[in-house]
Amino acid sequence: MTALPPAAPPAAAHKYGVIFVFLAGVLWSTVGLGIRLIEEATVWQILLYRSISMSLFLYVVIRLRSGESPFAQIWRIGMPAVVAGLSLVAAYSGGIYAIQTTSVANAMLLFATAPFLAALLGRMVLRESVRLATWIAIAVAIGGIAIMVADKSGSVAFKGSLAALGSALGFAVFTVALRWGRTGEMLPAVFLSGLFAIVITFGICMVSGLTVILGPQDGAIAMGMGVFQVGAGLILYTLGSRSLPAAELALLSLAEVLLGPVWVWLVLGETASVNTLIGGAVLLVAIAGNAMSGKRRKPPPITAP
Repeated sequence: MTALPPAAPPAAAHKYGVIFVFLAGVLWSTVGLGIRLIEEATVWQILLYRSISMSLFLYVVIRLRSGESPFAQIWRIGMPAVVAGLSLVAAYSGGIYAIQTTSVANAMLLFATAPFLAALLGRMVLRESVRLATWIAIAVAIGGIAIMVADKSGSVAFKGSLAALGSALGFAVFTVALRWGRTGEMLPAVFLSGLFAIVITFGICMVSGLTVILGPQDGAIAMGMGVFQVGAGLILYTLGSRSLPAAELALLSLAEVLLGPVWVWLVLGETASVNTLIGGAVLLVAIAGNAMSGKRRKPPPITAP
């Protein structure tokens, strides 16, 4: 994995950031497909197995990149790593539960509130300014996603919707925490989120009487998601966070919303509605337009911890 060059000029840094974060969204877009392929496992069992494989994968990556233990790096980073780790656990849990209990389209719409939440939190906590072009792109993106779900909103499960909104909030907090701690190495924070999730989900499984032994297919899919879908995606997203403000980070990652229905259609034959196609096109325009409008912009400084 190629890291962002430390001395990269602003234009080059922005380009790398856009590429990394967009590719992260592509990897995350496979989450719906992965969960649809799982036969029996519940949200907590999936998250347990996914977190185990993700943590092992990130431990190896961090050791190879830095030559030291991720625990030593977590200690140096301090509170931003803890906040980022815990917020990711919330995002993981809410995301899986939402996709299992409500329509994928509705869950994706609520996931797409993350740019708004990240922009507001970035403004309040880090005093980051939000470009007018980014606000416009966010509004266009939400409009596109609203078109995608306009014909599906009647079958929404209320608890799933709340879980999706909670997932978006968790991801927004994670995004702002990355910006808060960007002077340090934030991949250990992602590793820490996996450890938190292992402890929490194992405890929930024990209390709920759920087995921690999954069938071969469910176990393999969940662990594969931990490495390829979550682990690799979060590595790219974390690298991209060094040169993009919080609002743009979450906006670019909306490639997940655009591509999610595509993988399900290609693999499982689920067809997309006309609304999904039109809304997806609008969303793609918003993502591309925002990326192009900011390609020459100097990466923003953080003025407050």
